[in-house]
Amino acid sequence: MRETRICIIGGGSRLWAINFMKDLALNKDVSGTVVLHDIDPEASRNNVEVGNRMLKINGSEGRFVYVAEDNLEKALVGAELVLIAIEPGITECRHADLCLPEEYGILQSVGDTTGPGGLIRARRALPLFFDFARAIKKVCPDAWVINYTNPMTLCTAALYKAFPEIKAFGCCHEVFHTEDLLCSLVEKEYGVLPNRRELRINLTGVNHFTFITGAWWQGHDLMPLVWKEANKEENLVDHTAIAKERIEGEKWFDNDHLVAYTFLRRFGVLGAAGDRHLAEFVPWFLTSDEYLNSLGVVRTPYSWRVRVAEEKKAKTFTDEELVAKPSGEEGVDIMMALLGDKPLKTNMNRPNEGQITYLPKGRIVESLGYLSQDSVVPIVSEDPPLALQNLIRRISDEQEIALEAIWEGDDDKLFEAFLLDPLMCLSVDKARELFDRMCEEGKLVY
Repeated sequence: MRETRICIIGGGSRLWAINFMKDLALNKDVSGTVVLHDIDPEASRNNVEVGNRMLKINGSEGRFVYVAEDNLEKALVGAELVLIAIEPGITECRHADLCLPEEYGILQSVGDTTGPGGLIRARRALPLFFDFARAIKKVCPDAWVINYTNPMTLCTAALYKAFPEIKAFGCCHEVFHTEDLLCSLVEKEYGVLPNRRELRINLTGVNHFTFITGAWWQGHDLMPLVWKEANKEENLVDHTAIAKERIEGEKWFDNDHLVAYTFLRRFGVLGAAGDRHLAEFVPWFLTSDEYLNSLGVVRTPYSWRVRVAEEKKAKTFTDEELVAKPSGEEGVDIMMALLGDKPLKTNMNRPNEGQITYLPKGRIVESLGYLSQDSVVPIVSEDPPLALQNLIRRISDEQEIALEAIWEGDDDKLFEAFLLDPLMCLSVDKARELFDRMCEEGKLVY
């Protein structure tokens, strides 16, 4: 059995860390030590207890040892794999990200990746990632690093900025859901429900603003099926009633792919992230709640985020809740591929080596890649239409300006990125007023 050592930065998480632990409990081919590091030491120690219970409940007792370590460098000693899944600051920091722009008429459906909220979140997060990278360079420079934290592109870029030789990439499950949609279309057409890994797709873009330019299953071109689905009557009518049901049921993350289908009908390629994310990268979906709701999409309220964060922090797990089932995430599969088990093809966020031709080399892009023993090889993406290239390039340029600004600690330069954002509809003076308020209220606090 293969022995390894894993460090989870954000090891007190009641979401990513727990999901990874469940998948690890199901894997019988690896053992070792999992070190949990968190800014909240009590949270990581609570998860040590959860991890050990989980191993016992799932018949994997003794395969792994869970330990908490408050010192980052000590936590990284000997790590072959480092997972980063943090919340940059207390949840109340997000009041600045989400509520202040709304005062100025700027709506955001998520506010953690792009838009004014995404940039101010990046201002909190990136200095932490610079420090993570420096610590990894000092203690475990050969470790593979998987980032789950948003803003995915900028956080991953920050790792490379501080440690250019780092072996890191960002993982996001948004594309998985679009692949599941394609699998459901295969089932309707051919009577077989495939696993999403049986599909072949072309994927291009930056995180949460990704697009599928082609899709196949067993030699069958799936794009005609996608076009047919996008143009069904039920996908062309007003979804406000559905959105209202989602608001009442707090189903903030549900969507009907209507934004993704709009990109298909307008530009010929299918949006590959959830509608809530796709909508934030262009100026025409978030013009009003009424229009957004007509597409079946609802904005996630700040008040709900605060409430759920408190519930997660206080949560205790029953034995039944710790019975492991596959989480749908790929962290353990990625780890096994990098350790020399079965190779894996998946989407990833990593520096552009030419896999996306219309963006500069070195930028963090999202495309497919092959993972095998101690190796990641990007897969060249088919270019989307020129109009989409320009939309994606605008976002990538904004992210590059933001990266340099935060690296240099230059808020004036960060304001340039703020002005460039597609959601920015204010005069320069009003934009600066909002920016300054957000910087002050949204600074890093724990």
